[in-house]
Amino acid sequence: MLTINCQNVKKYNTAQLVLENVTFELHHGEKAGLVGRNGSGKTTLMRLIAKIDTPDEGLLTVRKEARIGYLAQIPVSDEPHTIYDVLALGLKDLFDCRTEMAKLEAGMSDASVRPERLETLLKRYSALQEFFEREGGYELDARIDQVAGGLGIARDWYGRDYASLSGGEKTKVGLASQLIRKPELLLLDEPTNHLDMRGVEWLEEFLTKYDGACLIVSHDRYFLDRVVTKIVELEDGESTVFHANYSKYVKEKEELLLQEFADYQEQQKKIKKMRETIARLMEWGRIGDNGKFFRRAASMQKALDRMEKLKRPAIDRKEAEFELKPSDRSGKQVVSFEGVSKRYGESIVLDRASGKLEYGEKVMLIGPNGSGKSTLLKLILGETSADEGEMTLGSRVEVGYLAQQEYPGDPKQSVLEYFRQEAGMEEGEARSRLAAYLFYGAEVFKPVSLLSGGEWTRLRLALLVLKKPNLLILDEPTNHMDIASREALEESLEEFPGTILAVTHDRYLINRLARKIWELDRGSIHVYLGDFDEYKAKSTDKPKPRKERVSSPSQSRRKASDSRSEVAAPLGERLEAEIAVLERRLADCDVGVVELEILRERLDRLYEQWMTESEQ
Repeated sequence: MLTINCQNVKKYNTAQLVLENVTFELHHGEKAGLVGRNGSGKTTLMRLIAKIDTPDEGLLTVRKEARIGYLAQIPVSDEPHTIYDVLALGLKDLFDCRTEMAKLEAGMSDASVRPERLETLLKRYSALQEFFEREGGYELDARIDQVAGGLGIARDWYGRDYASLSGGEKTKVGLASQLIRKPELLLLDEPTNHLDMRGVEWLEEFLTKYDGACLIVSHDRYFLDRVVTKIVELEDGESTVFHANYSKYVKEKEELLLQEFADYQEQQKKIKKMRETIARLMEWGRIGDNGKFFRRAASMQKALDRMEKLKRPAIDRKEAEFELKPSDRSGKQVVSFEGVSKRYGESIVLDRASGKLEYGEKVMLIGPNGSGKSTLLKLILGETSADEGEMTLGSRVEVGYLAQQEYPGDPKQSVLEYFRQEAGMEEGEARSRLAAYLFYGAEVFKPVSLLSGGEWTRLRLALLVLKKPNLLILDEPTNHMDIASREALEESLEEFPGTILAVTHDRYLINRLARKIWELDRGSIHVYLGDFDEYKAKSTDKPKPRKERVSSPSQSRRKASDSRSEVAAPLGERLEAEIAVLERRLADCDVGVVELEILRERLDRLYEQWMTESEQ
């Protein structure tokens, strides 16, 4: 079943052509990755599919009955909203249905209700129940808890004010809201940017099993490998479709480029030969005053004009040059800490943590959001002090720190002004340096406040390189970078002879660089030798906590509690409560024949659903 049909779509942004010839299809159940450099038109295309904008030319249709889930379309008004309100957006019909069903249940359980009134209530209840069951209403609470919990949104967050959240937290809540809605088409723009590794892995599993269609903009190559089976590449305004995950796409793209370049060169040789022949025929015609040569030349010129000219493939695009070279090497012991503890109020962030970092090591620091990774970096940098234990920095250590931060200065300050201010450099040299990081021409006069996340990271890396550090401390260095910039940075980090300690959720980066992984969990550091795949194989051997099961309806009936530990508990309790209502009604000797048959049929379905839930 075709969900998206995009044929020869063209779109301008004012006078600039952004999309020129975009053609692809997405079928129900397909998961496709939309890739391309920053500025290639990915967001523009997503907005067209989401029906926020319209194409200037071409055909773009989305299946008429398909509901679209797009993160930028969360309709949150200025009125106060809790996180739970935002999570539940789009589920109003189900909540209203559940409320009415509860009222009907109360009415049906009233012993004084007249038989004809009861039959009317039962018919209405049956219609509502059919809709509620079809739309997954009995899993409503469980669905919200499952998705929110999977993305790291704790239940005790539900009552918090949505407006008080940071940008990253709002994005995470918005993502959860779209997943909970279960639309037929999901449009996800960098869904992994604000998730920790556990959240990313949960999202991968969720999307793999998701029965709708997904179009995903992501620079997370590991994520794309695990989720998508199709790649739609945008380059120079045009699209190319590859039926592959990311790794296979890279290989197929390379083979395609080589073939296209060979075809281009062959055509250029043919064009050159035809032009030379036309020139000779014209010359012979002039010398011999022979019209036959002119006619042949004109005929060949027409053939040349009709020839469809091949574009020169872009095989030599300019990449950022991250030249990381330390001015001097440090001593063998770079960082050492023993029994380090750190508390914030009652919260224990680090609990007698120990570790050491030696010259030349490339160590990746991983752990859930809030596990203390940033606190450990601040302790190493001397920005805060430990409550207990010792933290030692080795001899001749020169630190280069790339933090996660927004631009703090004058919003009108240009890239060139900011770089010169921080580097203490003349304009000519500054512009030359900036060009190596892809800030050319008018780009250097762009306000820093208007830079994308990837551009802001590139600018800060350009300044970091000038310090020539021998210890790099990096906090999510690849966040917001496009894939080409990530690969350029990875290559530079791989060749860097000094020491690296990086906090990252980029599993592709970890696999390429890491020979050692520090996992920060419950205040302690666990050391794993090897890359991410080796870490994953070892960490999955850890014993998992046993999951308790519900025994029977009669033993399990109890009032719903806000402190439920099992994600599925709300569904089980809801079923048990309804079973109890129907059992009481069946025991009533005044039940009529029609009502009795409806009640028995409904009770059979509930028992079957309850048994399925209990076995999970």
